[in-house]
Amino acid sequence: MTRLATSWLVFRLTHSALLLGLVSFSGQFIAFVFGPVAGVWVERLNRRRLLVWTQVAAAVQSLAMAALALAHVITLWEIVGLAALQGLINAFDMPGRQAFLVQMVEDRNDLGNAIAINSSMANTARLIGPAIAGLMIAAVGEGWCFLIDGISYFAVIASLLMMRINVEEVRRRGNGMLGEMREGWHYVRTFVPIRTVLLFFAVLSLLGYPCIVLLPVFAGQVLQGDAHTLGWLSAAGGGGALVSGISLALRKSAVDLAPVIQRAGIILSTALIFFGLSHIFWLSLASMVFIGFGLTQCASASNAMIQSLAADDMRARVMSYYMMAFFGAAPCGSLLAGMLAHQVGPPRAILCTGAGCLVGSLWFGWQLPNLRASVQPIYRTAALAPDHNAIGTSEVRKSVA
Repeated sequence: MTRLATSWLVFRLTHSALLLGLVSFSGQFIAFVFGPVAGVWVERLNRRRLLVWTQVAAAVQSLAMAALALAHVITLWEIVGLAALQGLINAFDMPGRQAFLVQMVEDRNDLGNAIAINSSMANTARLIGPAIAGLMIAAVGEGWCFLIDGISYFAVIASLLMMRINVEEVRRRGNGMLGEMREGWHYVRTFVPIRTVLLFFAVLSLLGYPCIVLLPVFAGQVLQGDAHTLGWLSAAGGGGALVSGISLALRKSAVDLAPVIQRAGIILSTALIFFGLSHIFWLSLASMVFIGFGLTQCASASNAMIQSLAADDMRARVMSYYMMAFFGAAPCGSLLAGMLAHQVGPPRAILCTGAGCLVGSLWFGWQLPNLRASVQPIYRTAALAPDHNAIGTSEVRKSVA
């Protein structure tokens, strides 16, 4: 909700596609810069305690946005500063959240399905939230979106504090932060399946997510609409995301998700091209359904596949690179799309990003045979020895890497 409300607020204040890209860049690039450091720190801290503090900080940030917006005194540079603060919070929150998931699942045989459900839920919310925000902006304004967001964190904090789990003792390593960062980078760089999925996800984040950032421009200029138009476009994307989330949550494991990722990439790229060509409201709505489906399917399936492959003692660091692939590529893509939209117009900008996503999908399809050959030892070991503990599977993952 906050993401879309921020985008519409910036567009209402500036009517500039370039500044829309700048605000998105400022918030997410901070998360990209601090990603590797955050991944190491998450493995050194109590993850539940870390998440409580990140939720407190995020609540303060959202309530500050709400106070300034509702008082009608907010400026562009205050939005940029608060967006950068949220990016810093996300740098620690996302790898901590993903690594904490493993501690919540008692039966490791359920881990693959839990990862798929968690990832689908998060990415579906990332597109359904803006749909709700679009309708609220039209009814009561952006400030109320920020206020609801800020209040909602208290439920999250209460849920974390009410959990009864066996928290593993935090292990201290002797090779220092830089050594652990190098170890994590070496693992990601040399483990072919994770490296390939991360590269493809980074391409889709670079070229696919900017469409969401530019939605206010399409609603206001291309389709000659208002906040209601933005709400309907966001709702259509949210509907596609919901279908994607349900389809992945129904899967029993994270095995053989690579073809799912490629098909989603092709669906996304095709829908982006149609969206860029459309000046008709209903066609844009239909395109947004498939954009929402493709984005969520790619992000969720990539997340689930990476987490199912990563060794337990590397998961937080690996997920920090997943976060960097999103929070690094997406803001650069937003800035690039904003500049392209400023120079050649929003429709042509989206046509270019859709074509780029299609090229990336074809490359990923070319990599599928090698990818499947690399993951077979891990999945075969897990399937043939379901009662093995997680350490055995982790050793296979390390040996393959």
